[in-house]
Amino acid sequence: MLDSESDSLDLTRRHFLDSLRFPAVLVAVLWIVHLYQIYIGFEPGEYGIVSRRFWSLRGILTAPLVHGRHFGDDWSHLLSNTFPLFILTALTMYFYRRVAWRAFWMIYLLTGALVWLVALRPVSHIGASGVVYGLLSFIFWNGVFRRSLRSIILSVIVTLVYSGMVAGILPDQEGISWESHLLGSVAGIFASFWYKSELEDEEIHDEKDPFADERNVEKQYFLAGNTFEKTKVQRALEAEEEARRAAARDGFYPPFWTQSGTW
Repeated sequence: MLDSESDSLDLTRRHFLDSLRFPAVLVAVLWIVHLYQIYIGFEPGEYGIVSRRFWSLRGILTAPLVHGRHFGDDWSHLLSNTFPLFILTALTMYFYRRVAWRAFWMIYLLTGALVWLVALRPVSHIGASGVVYGLLSFIFWNGVFRRSLRSIILSVIVTLVYSGMVAGILPDQEGISWESHLLGSVAGIFASFWYKSELEDEEIHDEKDPFADERNVEKQYFLAGNTFEKTKVQRALEAEEEARRAAARDGFYPPFWTQSGTW
């Protein structure tokens, strides 16, 4: 489950370290922004998302980067998002490297766009918790859509560790953007469904995976995939050749006047 491109420990270690780089940079940016917020003293709500206000469209990009209620004096908001954001981003980068970057930015932007479109309360939504819920949902639903053994195991693990976060999507919570949590989860489900067919090499070739044969079986169709790409003459010639082969198998040959060639 933890091997990357091969059984080589060196490759696995290298891939593991590569998977930590972006989460580390991401968390560092959040902390730098918060320290700058304290130093300058700007109001974080100005960079949040207020639903259906055109001036707050920039919040789709900036809202996950700012935390705290008033001028950065509240560290609890930042701390509560730092660890799950780092861990869930690292898990996504490690286990789903083929789609990790695209899935992350899809969740990031789609969460903000959905909050701007449908959030009910006329308040400023800030913080990275919507992205956290999106990543959690992405990892969980990969176990449902991909049906690979390691995706299912990873889904169970994150469910057990972060099961308490489910309460965060319930409405009417003072001081909590439950809309971001709920809509981030929706964005994660969408991203998981969108990239479900882009399996990792380990998911395709895992001999211990009981679902591998079912995923990799070639689908059978009534007509060949290139049927409508052929011309009428090509289809007629193929039909004639198939008839000859069938007649040869049955030991029957058509009369000479139905055969091509000269009389």
